[in-house]
Amino acid sequence: MPRKPASAAPERTRLELEFDKAHLLGPLFGEFDQNLVAIENRLGVFIAARGNRLVIEGEPGAAARARDVLTGLYNRLAQGQQIDAGAVSGIIAMTSEPALEGIIRADDTTSSPVMIRTRKKVIVPRSPTQIRYMEALVKNDIIFALGPAGTGKTYLAVAQAVAQLITGSVDRLILSRPAVEAGERLGFLPGDMKEKVDPYLRPLYDALYDCLPAEQVERRIASGEIEIAPIAFMRGRTLADSFIILDEAQNTTPAQMKMFLTRFGQNSRMVVCGDPNQVDIPGGSEFSGLADAVGRLEGIERIATIRFTSKDVVRHPIVGKIVEAYEGP
Repeated sequence: MPRKPASAAPERTRLELEFDKAHLLGPLFGEFDQNLVAIENRLGVFIAARGNRLVIEGEPGAAARARDVLTGLYNRLAQGQQIDAGAVSGIIAMTSEPALEGIIRADDTTSSPVMIRTRKKVIVPRSPTQIRYMEALVKNDIIFALGPAGTGKTYLAVAQAVAQLITGSVDRLILSRPAVEAGERLGFLPGDMKEKVDPYLRPLYDALYDCLPAEQVERRIASGEIEIAPIAFMRGRTLADSFIILDEAQNTTPAQMKMFLTRFGQNSRMVVCGDPNQVDIPGGSEFSGLADAVGRLEGIERIATIRFTSKDVVRHPIVGKIVEAYEGP
């Protein structure tokens, strides 16, 4: 019998990268080379540092992706941005889509239009879906952002709102959410109205303070430029020249959602964020105003729907695995 031919060894290649700014190599590699290790583990390559040069060995496609990841991270550092484990994971994910190469490897702040500038930082996308979301935040009047926690739905919306408030393209930033407990009964909270609703709105405050200096946040809240209130406070108003964000929208009823959406006024933008799988209102998802609104409005001109998945989680990598475990059969 003829001998069965031995399977060919997988093709391997060797790429070299050289970086000009030696002071950026520490943050590029990460503490104890953790960024390099993350790239090696995710892409199945070997990376060796030799002075200001990196040698990448592995299958041609994987080595090329590793090169693009490292180039993208280095260019972000050269632009004065910080990188962390989430940034590394995000760029690795984006290298799977060749159409995003210009964004990943952009070597100056003008070559990639997909970014948000605030007083404290420049925010760039960390997943392909975030790119589509950030583009929708610029182009559309009403945006529905659906998906699990940790995907940047609310954070990016607040960042875009802050950017437009700073440039004067809107006069007010209005942040709202329904005051529904996540499976708990908190009873009667003490204090005035602000003290009663603040615990529900804490995630919105956190995003604000991450984009604006604390004194500016407090000053703009005091002047009314930034308004943070439960959805019940929106009834009867017309919100013009405003950037309006509704968070935890899966916990609205259809009547509440209709009331909120019809507050939309001239020269405004509205973002509705929520996770259809985390409904805390009695009756569950079939009584959720978010699912009802998306079903009615999806496909209408200047209304965008962006759907995130566990692959878009940009918190600690284990959060994505937890989301997958709970969404599985």
